[in-house]
Amino acid sequence: QVQLVESGGGLVQPGGSLRLSCAAPKLIFSHGLMAWYRQLPGKERVLVASISRDGVTNYADSVKGRFAISRVNALSTVDLQMSSLKPEDTAHYYCNAHSRNWDYWGQGTQVTVSS
Repeated sequence: QVQLVESGGGLVQPGGSLRLSCAAPKLIFSHGLMAWYRQLPGKERVLVASISRDGVTNYADSVKGRFAISRVNALSTVDLQMSSLKPEDTAHYYCNAHSRNWDYWGQGTQVTVSS
């Protein structure tokens, strides 16, 4: 069973920052697209940001300029640096690893932006 392990969620005030991290098995990390999604209760899971194995990034319009996704190759982790957080960023955030051969999800980590 492939495990993606997220960490770094929590409660933060509007305007604050948080850094999420996702640890993946090296094989999965090295050969797939890594991404972060978020989901509200009763809503669909939506893409926040993705990064290819070559470092090409893609962001949802709602987070451009505020969030940054990066790969830490030495640790096989994918980080999501979130800045200028807004209440509407509150959601459960999930790490995803995808290729033509697999699609794996982590358990998620809660991010709450509130004063």
